[in-house]
This record gives sequence, C-alpha cells and structure tokens, in this order.
Amino acid sequence: MAAAGALAGNDRPECGNRTAADVVLQPRRTPKREWVVMERRFDVPFVQHSGQKVATGRSRSKGLRWTGRVLLPISVEEYQVGQLYSVAEASKNETGGGEGVEVLKNEPYEKEGEKGQYTHKIYHLQSKVPSFVRMLAPASALNIHEKAWNAYPYCRTVITNEYMKDNFLIKIETWHKPDMGHLENVHGLDAETWKKVDVVYIDIADRTQVEPKDYKPEEDPCRYKSVKTGRGPLGPDWKKELPNKKDCPHMCAYKLVTVKFKWWGLQNKVENFIQKQEKRLFTNFHRQLFCWIDKWIELNMEDIRRMEEETRKELDEMRVKDPVKGMVAIED
Repeated sequence: MAAAGALAGNDRPECGNRTAADVVLQPRRTPKREWVVMERRFDVPFVQHSGQKVATGRSRSKGLRWTGRVLLPISVEEYQVGQLYSVAEASKNETGGGEGVEVLKNEPYEKEGEKGQYTHKIYHLQSKVPSFVRMLAPASALNIHEKAWNAYPYCRTVITNEYMKDNFLIKIETWHKPDMGHLENVHGLDAETWKKVDVVYIDIADRTQVEPKDYKPEEDPCRYKSVKTGRGPLGPDWKKELPNKKDCPHMCAYKLVTVKFKWWGLQNKVENFIQKQEKRLFTNFHRQLFCWIDKWIELNMEDIRRMEEETRKELDEMRVKDPVKGMVAIED
C-alpha cells in the first residue's frame, strides 16, 4: 500500500460528493489525547476501535483478479521440494522483533477426493504495511491468517484478517505445469471472467522487475551458477534457449490471484498495493528458490518435513529474540 495522509492536515481526499472536510477530528477529553473521528452527514457504516472510527461500507470495488506466470529452469518434481525449502528459509528471513511468521498447524489433509498438506500460519506485519494503514487500523488488524492446502501440483492459499472479516480476502491458486507458460486459462474460469483477467509474466532474470531495496547479488539468477546441477547463470535470452536445452528441465507456475478489500475510500488503493506486493513476493521468492538450488536439490520430502518442524520452533524464538528484518512496505 502506498503512503497516504490520514483524515487530517491539509490533504482533503474527496469522498463521493463530500470531502474530508465533512469529517472533524476532535481530541478526546481523557488523560491521553487520543483523536476520534466525529462523522457528519456520512451515510456510511463505521467501525469503532480504540477510540477511533473508520469507514468500511459502501464499497464499489468488486475486487481484483490477475494471473502470474513464472517460468523456471526446474522440473515440476524438483519444484515441490524447492518450494517448501524456500518457504521455510524465507520465513526465517522475515521474522524478528515481534513480527514475521507463526506456524499454528502443519498436517496432512484429505477432503472430497483432494489430498495433501494443510498449513495455518499467522503473519505479524506491523512494519510491513503502509503508514496510513497503521494510522487507521488497530494492532490486531495488522495480523493476517494464511490457510493453505497443498495438493501438489495444485495449491490453494487463502489469506484473511479477523478484524476485516468478510471485507478482506486474498486467494492464490497455483497450478505447476511442465511447459513453457503458454497455456491459457489453466484455472478454468468462465470466458467472460477470463477476458477481464490481467496476465503478468514474471522473469526471474529481469533485474528491472526487482525493487532496488530487494536486490541481493547472491540471489541474482544472472550471476548464479549451480555447482550441483550446472544451471545458470541465466542470460538475456534464457527463456528462448530453455526449450532446446536437453539437459535442463523447465516448468511454469500459473498463479491466479483474487484480491478483495472493502474499506470505504481505501479499497482501490489497497487492492492495487496488494497486487503489486504479491508480484514483488513472487519475483523475489522464485529468484531465491533458483539461487538456493544447491541447498535443496538433494533433499527429499522426509527431509523437508523434518526441516519444517525445526523451522517452526526457530520462528517462535526469532520473533522474540531477533530484530525486525525482511521486506517492508514501499511507500509511494
């Protein structure tokens, strides 16, 4: 989410035919000089928290839906291990100072013919959301719940927030296919919906797709050479050359992302931010996955499950003992 001013000062965002001038900030008569929002003539629902009211209703947004395609010089079978290894490592890189990842459940599941691994995590995001959200939302709103059903090669992840309830949802559905990313509508949307879906191509070797703050030379596929597989570095034409390399597998992760955020006056800004943030996460994650290949290429699923349990314990300690680290929100 990009930075924005609170409903105070000289910024007066328009609210339909009304302006922020119709909202008056007055100090509470308490020892602590908390600011409260006194609504005037707004026929919008408000939610009260910590002496503050924020509008959440009358959203015109129907949510965003887009699909990302990530081509990789890795096989579908290899990716299953590489993905889980990289998720565990990336979680440690993002955890510290009371923030980061908390694993509540990691267990097998079987439901309606679908079988795989179920995880439930909480992401504590205080410094990882834009400043204007921290101004408006209570601390509990900065924690999100991620529930994932990994029935590989299909995976489904649903992200929710207890404070926002039905007004916030991120759903990520992924198919992993042994192709070059040329399949259309892999997720089987109806024709009318598919026409409205933006297709975003993520190139792990394209430095321009990486935020300057996120760039690390050791996680650059253009510079990395795998000792164990001989893959890399990836040149400017690596995607064109990949189909002709008999000694190098390939695959594509087809991601369908659905975003819904209903908060009157903020929904479009936040949904657009989430879209950019998810692309940023997909880009960084897959660059890391490729550059960490020598660390996971010889592991099996038993190794991964053991590592996940060790990581769960490490994360609990790191949230308390380590400093804040990892990605932070980029303010426009």
